[in-house]
Amino acid sequence: MITLYGIKNCDTVKKAQKWLGKNHREYRFHDLRINGIKTETIALWIDQLGWDRVLNKRSTSWRNLNDAVQQAVNADNVTSLLQENPTLIKRPVLDVNGIISVGFNIDTYQRIFN
Repeated sequence: MITLYGIKNCDTVKKAQKWLGKNHREYRFHDLRINGIKTETIALWIDQLGWDRVLNKRSTSWRNLNDAVQQAVNADNVTSLLQENPTLIKRPVLDVNGIISVGFNIDTYQRIFN
């Protein structure tokens, strides 16, 4: 099963969706803003990739956090921060049978599916 996590108006998510469609890959889209995300799912992503790859420090949402919150983020509290603010998750997150990839890169997607 393939699940693509993201936000429908994100350009990078749109690129990933286009690539998946063009390459005839059926997937389920999970809108983080509309559907939210379970703490357990975020913990799985962090276990596989590390929290620094899942947290998008280049996002507008990150820049809008106050400095004290930004400075306090660590491995112990990042899961709850991401669960409360799913737009802080780097997008898209691709889950292919439990193998997690963050961001969109054509070479990475080709490697995953070949």
